[in-house]
Formats: sequence, structure tokens, C-alpha cells
Amino acid sequence: MQQEPLVLLGGHMCDARILGTQISEFSKDRMVVVPPVMTGRSVPEYIRGLLDQLPAKFAVAGYDLGGFGAMELLHKVPDRVTRIALISTHALADTPQESAAREADITKARAGCGHMVIEERSLAAIGNGAERVGALQILRDMAAGLGPNVMVEQLRAIQKRSDQQSTLRKCRVPAAVICGELDPLTQPKRHEFMATLIHYASLHVIPNAGHYPTLEQPDMINAALREWLVQPMVLH
Repeated sequence: MQQEPLVLLGGHMCDARILGTQISEFSKDRMVVVPPVMTGRSVPEYIRGLLDQLPAKFAVAGYDLGGFGAMELLHKVPDRVTRIALISTHALADTPQESAAREADITKARAGCGHMVIEERSLAAIGNGAERVGALQILRDMAAGLGPNVMVEQLRAIQKRSDQQSTLRKCRVPAAVICGELDPLTQPKRHEFMATLIHYASLHVIPNAGHYPTLEQPDMINAALREWLVQPMVLH
């Protein structure tokens, strides 16, 4: 039986390397689609530009900023999304305080100091596991390759994103909510909240991982996603 395609959406200042282990694992037995890095004025605008490039029906897993994109797909084309996985993300819109902090980061990026923002965030949000050093270098390399313009566009899109609680409440496809137990940016309690909104969602809290579990504990992430991908597609 042919496996449904899997769409993987990466995070803020991340290219496909943030999901590299998942791409390698799941491309063994199904089509894996990795769209271009998210740019544009908003998440809905980015998603509208993707719709014609995606399979007719697909599973979607979104990490961080990609989680916002995955929820927008579920909101925009629920009939095409066969299942959804949300990793290191959350369903709420920015608070005024969060938006103001992003404004400060935008100012730094425009002044040529975006690398300092990424460095501070990465050091604060990564766990202390064996993969720490390698993961940090990948995060630095991805950010350096994308540059300040992408950083500003993505931060603006994050600032303007919609609250997706109602989208998740309406979800009737298999759902996995996944986070690192040490994540200070999108804390486990936020993921627990999302899991309560979705009918029959499975919650996976990855031990010894911070905000970057796809790099920090890739085998555990793959196991959680594999479990999600074999769940029955029809829920009531």
C-alpha cells in the first residue's frame, strides 16, 4: 500500500538541515516534500504560495515556525491534511510583550547583529545532551546562510500570526504534539495545552532536549513521528 506523502516545514532561521534526520528516515518509504524556507509578509501568504506545489493529500509535520505553517494548512485546506504533527511550537498569537521583544530582534538584525540574536537564543534554548555542540554549529550555519533579510521577514510573520486554537479544536485527523522537556521557548506546558485542544492527540515530551529536539534527540523524534504515521487516519 502506498504511503501518504509527508510535508516537513522547518523553523525560524532554519533550512532543511533542521529536519535532516527526519528527511533521511522517512524518505525510505514515502514521498517527503520539504518546501523552501518560509519568507513573505505573513504565514497565510507563504502557505497560499505553497498550495499548488503540495500533493493532493498529505501528512504535515511542522517544527517551530513550521508549526504555524502546519496549523495554517489545517485551517486553510483541512480536506487535504491527512494528519498533523506539531514540534516545538504553539497555537497562540504573540502577546504584546512577545511582539515587542521580536521588534528589538528586528532592529538588531537590520543593524547587522542578527547572528548575536541567534547565538543567544540557541545557547539558552538547547539542552545539555551529547548532540549539543554539533547542533549549535548547525544552527549557526543555517542562520548565517539565510541572512538578516530572511530573519526580519520571518520575525514579522511570527508577530502577525493568528491564534489557531479553534483550528486545533476542529482537528479530526491523527495528531502528534512533540517538545523537548527542557525547552524554555515553547515550554512543555504549551504543548500540553495544544494536546488538550485536539481530539485524540498524542503528546511526546522528549527527555534531555531543549527547543531543537530534531537535532538533539533525532531518534526519539523519528520514533514519535513513526508512531503518528501509523495511526488510523479516520477519527471520530
